[in-house]
Amino acid sequence: MRRSLHLPLALAVVAACSGPQPTAPIGPSPTPPVDAAVAVVPAGPVPPVAARKPHQVVSPHGTRDDPYYWLRDDTRESPEVRAYLAAENAYREAVLAPTRDLEATLFAEMRARVKEDDTSVPDWDHGYWYYERYETGKQYPIYARKRGTLDAAEEVLLDGNVLAAGHEFFEIGGVDVSRDDKLLVWTDDTVGRRQYVLHVKDLKTGAMLADTEPNLDGSVLIAPDNKTLFLVGKDATTLREDRVLRHPIGGTTSVVFEETDEEFSVSIGETKSEQYIIIASSATASTETLLIDAKRPTSKPVVFIPRAEDHEYSLEHLGKRFVMLTNRDAENFRIVEIAPGAQKDPTRWRDVVAASDDMFIEDFDVYDTFLAATVRTGGLQKVRIVPTKGAPYFIEAKDPTYSMSVHPQSDPKTKRARFDYDSLVTPSSTYEQDLASGTRTLLKTAPVPGYDETQYTSEYLHAAAPDGAQVPISVVYKKTTPRDGTAPVLMMAYGAYGSSSDPYFYAPNLSLLDRGWVIATAHVRGGQELGRAWYEAGKLLNKRNTFTDFIAASEYVVAQKLAARDQVFAIGGSAGGLLMGAITNLRPDLYRGIVSEVPFVDVVTTMLDTSIPLTTIEFEEWGNPADKVFYDYLLGYSPYDNLAAGAYPSMYVTTGFWDSQVQYFEPAKYVAKLRTLKTDDNLLVMEVNMNAGHGGASGRFDLLHATARQCAFLLHVSERPDARRPTASPR
Repeated sequence: MRRSLHLPLALAVVAACSGPQPTAPIGPSPTPPVDAAVAVVPAGPVPPVAARKPHQVVSPHGTRDDPYYWLRDDTRESPEVRAYLAAENAYREAVLAPTRDLEATLFAEMRARVKEDDTSVPDWDHGYWYYERYETGKQYPIYARKRGTLDAAEEVLLDGNVLAAGHEFFEIGGVDVSRDDKLLVWTDDTVGRRQYVLHVKDLKTGAMLADTEPNLDGSVLIAPDNKTLFLVGKDATTLREDRVLRHPIGGTTSVVFEETDEEFSVSIGETKSEQYIIIASSATASTETLLIDAKRPTSKPVVFIPRAEDHEYSLEHLGKRFVMLTNRDAENFRIVEIAPGAQKDPTRWRDVVAASDDMFIEDFDVYDTFLAATVRTGGLQKVRIVPTKGAPYFIEAKDPTYSMSVHPQSDPKTKRARFDYDSLVTPSSTYEQDLASGTRTLLKTAPVPGYDETQYTSEYLHAAAPDGAQVPISVVYKKTTPRDGTAPVLMMAYGAYGSSSDPYFYAPNLSLLDRGWVIATAHVRGGQELGRAWYEAGKLLNKRNTFTDFIAASEYVVAQKLAARDQVFAIGGSAGGLLMGAITNLRPDLYRGIVSEVPFVDVVTTMLDTSIPLTTIEFEEWGNPADKVFYDYLLGYSPYDNLAAGAYPSMYVTTGFWDSQVQYFEPAKYVAKLRTLKTDDNLLVMEVNMNAGHGGASGRFDLLHATARQCAFLLHVSERPDARRPTASPR
C-alpha cells in the first residue's frame, strides 16, 4: 500500500465507524490569527512554539497561506528545522516523565511475551529448506537454509544483526539465491527512506562482488542463467518505482522497461513455472503485465494484455496454462484459465473461480493439482480450495472474527495446501491440509510465553452508518472485563487503498486487555472487507464515509456498553492517521485520546505537489486537486486545513524524519498549528524518530519500546483526573 502502515500498537485491523448522532459539517475554515485562540498556559514543561512565516501555497483555484510551510526541508539539513523537531522530542520526554516507570513495566511485559529464539515455517525450494530465525537478545532476522532435510547442517545466508552493526536503521529488502548455488543477492536500506541498495556475494568463496545498484525498491530476481539480475529502480525525486533494470553480473546495468505514465508504478516477479519473469505496471485501477522468457533474460518484454481503464489483473503460469485474477466482467474479481495465445479474447477465458456478488477474490496460488485462493465473504478473509478434480470448498475456522490467507509454497508438486490463520485471541498459526485425506496439521503457532487463550473472547458486531450501511466491528476483551459501560476502549481503523483491516493477534495488546481495556477494529469503507464496492464507497468523492463510519462504530461500542462514554480512544497510522485527524476535527467530544502515527494530514498541499513521493500515483485514490471538484472536496476534510480554535482530545503524534510515504513535515506542521489553536490543557506531544522512516524503528525490540511508550500514554490519559474529553466540536 502507499501511505499505509502496520500499526505497532494496533491490531492492524482498520476500523469502520458510523453513528446515529449528527456530526459537525466538514468544510474549510480559515486559520485564525494566533491571538484569536484563547490558549491555556500549562503547568510544568512549556511546549515549543514554531515560528510563523508567511508562505503562499498556489493552486489553480486560489492561494492559501501556510505559515508553517518552512518546516519542510527536503535536504533534511536545516539547523532551524532540526532544532524545532528536537524541541518537540524534548518536550515529549519532559511532559511524559511521569510515565517512564509505567513504560518500563509495559516493555518488560511485552518482551516477556516474545520467544526470542524463534524460527519461521521452512519452505522447500530447489533442494533446500529455506527459513528465517531470530536469536535471543538480537534485533534482526537471520536467513538460513538446510540441504535436503531439516536434519542437515544449517547454512547461514545472511545475518541481519551483523549487517546492521553501526547503523541506526537497517532493513533487508529482497533476498535471492542463484539456481547453481553460486550467488547470493540481497538489497538493504540503512536510512529508512525505502531506497534500497544491491549487494552480491559469492557463496563459494564468501567474497563480496563489486556489483551494486542504488535507489531500488528492494525486490531482486536472479534469472535461470545464474548471472542476470532483475531489479526495480526509483525516480530520484518522487521515489516512484518507474523502471525495471537488468544487471548482468560483472556488467553494466540497463533499463528493460520504463514506465512514463506518472500514475503507474512497476514491480517484478516470477511465475510458478519459472518460465517467465513478470513485469507488472499498476495504477490504482489499471494493470498491464509484460513477460520475459526466463531462459532468454536479455529478450524484450512482451505485453500479455494491454492496459485498459478499470481493468486490473495479476498473472501466474504453470504447465501449459496461464491463470489470471481479473476484474473484467467481475467487480469482485474472478480467476480464469487462459490457453496460450488466447489472452486477448475474453470469450476464450475459462472460469476457475467465477465472479460472485458476495465473494471478493484477493489473491491466489496455483499448483499442479489444485488452486488456493484468498477470498472475502461476510467481511472476513477466508481460504477457498479449488481441486483440479472435485468440488471447491472453504477451509473451516473456529472464531467469530478471524483472518485466513493462503500461505504460498514454492513447490508446484505439493499435494498439501498451506494457510495462515489469525484471530484476536489465537496467535498466528500456519497449517497444512492434505487434499486427499482432509487431515489438517498444525505446522507452527507463534509462541507467546505465558498466554492463555481461554481468558479472552472476541465478537463480530455491526454498526449502522448514517446512510444505513452496516459497518463490521471486530472486538476483543478479557472475559473478566465487565460489559457494563465502564471499560476503556481503543478503536482502530485504516480505510484506504482497498487495504482491509483484518483481525489478527498482536501480543503487545495484552498489556491493555489485561488492564481491562476493550480493543475494537472498525472495518470502515475504503477497505475491501465487503468487496470492491466497499472500497469504492470510501475513496475519491466518497471519502467522508470512512470518517463517519468510524464515528458510528465508536458510538456503537459505547451504546452496547462495551466501553465507557468518557473512555473512548482511537489509533490510526498513515492514511489511518488522516482518519484520526478527520474524526478529531469532526467529533473531538467523542474521544478522550488519539494516537496518530505518521499521519497523512496535509492532504491538499501534498496532492498539489507532484514532486512529493507518491503524489501522482495516488490521484486515483484521493483525486487530483488541479480539478476544482476534488480541490474543494479535499479542502473540506484535510485535517491540517480544518483545524480551528477549540478543545481537542489528548494526542500522541509520531513521525519518521526519513519517511518517504508521509513526509515528516506533515505531522510537524499539524502539531505546530494545533498548538496555537487548542484551548484545552490536554496533552499534545509529538515523537520524531530521527533515524527511521514510515515504519518506525527497524529492530524488533526498538519497535516494542515505541509500542510501550504509546501504551503508557493511553493508560496515563485514561487515568489522568484532569484529562477530559472536549464537550463540543471546535466549530
